[in-house]
Amino acid sequence: MSEVLLHTEGLTRRFGGLLAIDHVDLEARQGEVLGLIGPNGAGKTTLFNLIAGTHEPSAGSIVFRGESLVGLAPHEVCKRGLTRTFQITKPFQHLTVLDNVMVGAFNVTRHPAEARARAQETLAFCGLEARADRAAGTLSVPERKRLELARALATAPKLLLLDEVMAGLNPREHDTMIALIGQIRERGISLLVIEHAMKVIMSISQRIVVIHHGQKIAEGSPREISSDARVIEAYLGEEYRIA
Repeated sequence: MSEVLLHTEGLTRRFGGLLAIDHVDLEARQGEVLGLIGPNGAGKTTLFNLIAGTHEPSAGSIVFRGESLVGLAPHEVCKRGLTRTFQITKPFQHLTVLDNVMVGAFNVTRHPAEARARAQETLAFCGLEARADRAAGTLSVPERKRLELARALATAPKLLLLDEVMAGLNPREHDTMIALIGQIRERGISLLVIEHAMKVIMSISQRIVVIHHGQKIAEGSPREISSDARVIEAYLGEEYRIA
């Protein structure tokens, strides 16, 4: 079995009287794509916010590469090799695409020339080299998605958290992003992916965790998840059952 990169145990988050995340145990392993699915409002993005340091847990532990992340600010979590993207992309609109990615590259170097070279290489990897000198605010939705991914990759993550990177994309653009995710994994970067496009998540994930009402209700391979009665009832519907 592959090395465990990220481990949460009993992870819990309350917002006043609302129990948003309820004792979630999670493992993300080296070299895999771990899918995270569930209905809207299930707590998926809150779970990301806890792992990435945006929120502190009410209870439970978050261990990444043998080190607790609890109490660390997002930039400190990023320095340790765990980076996340956001469903709603918010680039620095008046900066160039290259400068946006350089912001991420400064996570690993203080030298502008090195940050620029790293950003240029990352833009080429994400298919945005031709947009390097354009203002980020002029990009199309698919380009903004790839820019969000490029900014995250420039931080040199060991584990990359993707929050609905397919949202707003058409089927052809899905295929492009699926190929890019495969190439990221080939580079040795592990991924934890929130996604509502079921055909996508089933095709890219080695394992899938299902969250419902803040609780983990299932975990397994795509085939196991797609035939799990609890998951079908809570989220997928009968059309996703695999015989």
